[in-house]
Amino acid sequence: MRAVSHALAIGAAALVLFVTLSPARADQDAVFPQAVPADIAQLRTQPALGPTLLPPEPGRQHLNAALLTNYIKRQETLRAFDVNAAGPKPELTADVLMGYIARGSLGGGNMALSAIDSFTSEPAKPASTVTSDLLASYVQKGYVPTAKRIETANNERGCLAQAIYHEARGESATGQLAVANIIVNRARSKRFPASLCGVVYQNADKGRYRCQFTFACDGRSDTPKERRAWARSVALAEKVYAEYATGEDVGALPKSALYYHTTAVRPSWSRTYQQVAEVGAHIFYAPN
Repeated sequence: MRAVSHALAIGAAALVLFVTLSPARADQDAVFPQAVPADIAQLRTQPALGPTLLPPEPGRQHLNAALLTNYIKRQETLRAFDVNAAGPKPELTADVLMGYIARGSLGGGNMALSAIDSFTSEPAKPASTVTSDLLASYVQKGYVPTAKRIETANNERGCLAQAIYHEARGESATGQLAVANIIVNRARSKRFPASLCGVVYQNADKGRYRCQFTFACDGRSDTPKERRAWARSVALAEKVYAEYATGEDVGALPKSALYYHTTAVRPSWSRTYQQVAEVGAHIFYAPN
């Protein structure tokens, strides 16, 4: 038995060596990638925009003769394609049309059907929204040309700057703002003219010292003589007029404040009104 076991072991080892060292058969099956055809390889080397176009520079594409020629050739090829060459097309029936609609984007509309509808429907005539009556009503309700609006705004700022300069040029910024606030409050009140210039020069034509602001009817020139003080007044008038034109509050005084006088005088009318503030050399009042 021992001799038989040795013989079997030697035979198995010899078989393994024989299989391992024996040469492979020439006709053994093997799978190799096929070579790329020459025309396909050449096509892969061409730019994406066409065989006659040179690659564009990064981020740039110039219209040149090569690009134009390539574009024309492609358009000619596309337009020469015969849609009927693929065979007869099915008849356009209601079912086919509904199937086409169903494949369209829901909610996004169907461009083809919209195009069909635009040819089969009568073009809608735009309704006239401007009539002579509507235009006349618009003019009557206060239409003002743009040039006139600009002129009015410049005048309003000028009147306000004059009042700030002549009434409070020696005051602090807060004191000047308070005086400007009185003028704005008056223009917004139904007790006085509805414009800044109307408030500043109210009753200026009634005679000397009969106006609301002394400088407006004292017979002296209103031309500013102090350059820095005038520049401050103009700058403040610009700011306050912007707030006035947009309906914002000036904020220095309550909306009810409509009157003021200097601390150097004590007019009789001041006893009939309520004092609301004292800023610098001025005392401000509101009606009771």
